[in-house]
Amino acid sequence: MTVPSEYYDASRQFEAFLVHARDEAGLTTTNQSFTMVEGVFRAFRRRLNLDDAIRFADVLPPVARALFVADWDPEEPRRPFEDRAAMTREAQSLRGGHNFAPDSCIRDVAAALRASVDEAEFDALLARLPEDARAFWAVET
Repeated sequence: MTVPSEYYDASRQFEAFLVHARDEAGLTTTNQSFTMVEGVFRAFRRRLNLDDAIRFADVLPPVARALFVADWDPEEPRRPFEDRAAMTREAQSLRGGHNFAPDSCIRDVAAALRASVDEAEFDALLARLPEDARAFWAVET
């Protein structure tokens, strides 16, 4: 069997995701968007139980999936979903002085992520998660 394209093209797909996130957020570099994405992923992950987090990771492209689970302490106490402003501040707190995530970072990452996944599969997964988890990934227009 040949290598599935999602793995063969993983780096290219991840770079496209970071570029999309960078452009959504009005950032300058993909280094900046990487930190923003990581902060948003961590803020979301902290609010899921282990089963839901694994299900969520399974719908992500390979490198985004790896970033979602990187440096994860599954023993960390789960946090409740809060208002978007509080979760945004949490995402922005990753690497303090090196994080340029705007106040729209959750929406910006959500828009970039939706453009990088099978949206029907993503929405089907979100439908199985708590309402607050679905709301986290909403992209208001």
